[in-house]
Amino acid sequence: MPSDTSSSASSAPPTTSYRALLRNREFAGLYAGFTLSVAASTLSGFALGTLVSRQTASPFLTAVSMYGATFATVLGALTLMSVADGNRPRRTLVALQCVALAGVAAQAIPGLPLVVRFGLLLVLGFFQSLQNGTRMGLLAEVVPSCAYALARSLMNITSGGMSVIGYAVGAVLLRCLTPQGVFVTATALTAAGLLVVAATVRNHSIRPVRRPGPRQTWTTNVALFSHSGQRALLLNLWVPNGLIVGCEALFLSYAPGHAGALLAAGSAGMLLGDLTVGRLLTAGQRRRWAFALRLLLAVPYLLFAVHPPVPVATAAVFLASAGFAATLPLQEQLLALTPEPVQGQVQGVESAGRMAWQGIGAAIAGGVAQYTGPAAAITAAAACSVAVTVVSRPFVIRAWAVPAGTAGA
Repeated sequence: MPSDTSSSASSAPPTTSYRALLRNREFAGLYAGFTLSVAASTLSGFALGTLVSRQTASPFLTAVSMYGATFATVLGALTLMSVADGNRPRRTLVALQCVALAGVAAQAIPGLPLVVRFGLLLVLGFFQSLQNGTRMGLLAEVVPSCAYALARSLMNITSGGMSVIGYAVGAVLLRCLTPQGVFVTATALTAAGLLVVAATVRNHSIRPVRRPGPRQTWTTNVALFSHSGQRALLLNLWVPNGLIVGCEALFLSYAPGHAGALLAAGSAGMLLGDLTVGRLLTAGQRRRWAFALRLLLAVPYLLFAVHPPVPVATAAVFLASAGFAATLPLQEQLLALTPEPVQGQVQGVESAGRMAWQGIGAAIAGGVAQYTGPAAAITAAAACSVAVTVVSRPFVIRAWAVPAGTAGA
């Protein structure tokens, strides 16, 4: 089996579990706040998409209303992400949660013009990126390094699960409530997340006193992208995943009557992959399997070139989606390369870039499909994902060999 790590990697079995993590009061608070925030964001996005669809009947505006906030996260990563590493992370996280609460509550105002709603959407996306960076910076401090991948896998599983549940609950709520009523429900969930974070998270004294701002953000970002190992890790965290999300965005065009089954298979495969890689494999095993998982993410989609039957396509999507778990060893190494004073910002940049590339991947695949058809576009996106993974592999291997905490300073 091809390996992205040396033979000296640890082979000891995992020393913790999800239950043990949740006994950590601070992690439990971060996790509960994250879960409530994802649920609120999903409900809010669904309500806004429904409202925009009813008022405009525009598929484009509806899609932008549900997913357009992801592009605003890039602006946060480029300007103020250094706030994620301030010396009072609890205060920062609570303040950002208050901004989210105000934004979701404002969406519940009846008769609000759509231009104002889209403006609120972009503002919330901007501050959401800062909130993610601050939360992940705290996560690296409240759990031991050996449990970081396990904690991220639990959050990944929860994020996917809550998104599915949120859309289902949103559809049910809209049968008895107006979109404004769903916004009110999302506001209540956001407020609950705020209270949980305020009650459980504490400030950490290990952080140096810094002056966050655009200059500090830019300085750290320049250092981050100047390091070849971190560049390679970010490339593999963003581009292959984004291209495969582009494949998923074409399911409705490829098989309109079976798109739900394909999407469900993708969610199930991602859940299984995160659970297996995060819970059952050691850090050394995750590194050894990282390259194979990155290939697994794309190779099954090459079957779409021959227009396979729906059961075969569904199985291929399920198998491929397990490869999304390749993010865990890559995120582990990115964290290991990052000095403690800027861990929040670097993780925030990684998260914002990954979300943005999901939108870029969908746009690329959709544009290609306009000229070649969905099957050919899915195959082309998968082939590009494989190419990026293979070509960048030597740089990823070098990144494993860099001493911890020496990059991106």
